[in-house]
Amino acid sequence: MNRKYCSAIATMVLAALLPACAAKIHGTVQLADPNLQPVAKDGLQGTVVNMINTTAAVEQASYAATTDANGRFESPKGRLRPGTYKVEAGRIGYETETQTVEIKEHTQKKIDFKLRRIQEGKRKTIQGSKSDEDKIINPGEVNIQAPMM
Repeated sequence: MNRKYCSAIATMVLAALLPACAAKIHGTVQLADPNLQPVAKDGLQGTVVNMINTTAAVEQASYAATTDANGRFESPKGRLRPGTYKVEAGRIGYETETQTVEIKEHTQKKIDFKLRRIQEGKRKTIQGSKSDEDKIINPGEVNIQAPMM
């Protein structure tokens, strides 16, 4: 009886610890000026981190997280599958940074990003017009103005 009781407790403890061992991508995002000096005025909260599994089926391939006030992010708990992930941090007004990591079962990878502010002179301005012109531009580099009539 005592042996069965100990075995049951051990099983419950292991079951409780298993989610802590799940595959995870986590890390921090810092915002920097063009010279890579920290930018204090822009808050860190809300920076988007996309995690794309390039080796998985489409329905299991994409996850996203946002940073907290300290710039920390973490993949959704228990959702990552083993594979190669393209991890991309982006914020409007800053260059997007991408890193690639290999995730195996129960692997935890820490990734740190330092996003560089886009210089004003490098931003593109698109003015509306009556014709459709398809242009592919990084969303962090776009200023939209109403069309002049």
